[in-house]
Amino acid sequence: MAKEIYLTFGPLKDFGFRDQITRAAISISNNIAEGFDRGSNADFRRFLYFSLGSCSEVRSMLYVAEELNYISLEKRNLLIEQSSEISKVISGFIKSISK
Repeated sequence: MAKEIYLTFGPLKDFGFRDQITRAAISISNNIAEGFDRGSNADFRRFLYFSLGSCSEVRSMLYVAEELNYISLEKRNLLIEQSSEISKVISGFIKSISK
């Protein structure tokens, strides 16, 4: 997901927008990695929730990107679908370590 966001928005001249969406996208995997190394399920779960928040932020920005004609509707839908799938996987993982 992060790679696709970087490739899609890398050439964008709206530096503020580009930087925000790329930071949010990379934050998804970075929070998972950081939480995993914390050593407890409670900390890991907390960082997984941060990852979910980053997924939501990316989706929100994708809607704005399409409205601003930074990306096509088709590209927006594809990236939103990917982000939603990542959110489902993270949510399932949260449930599995919460038992």
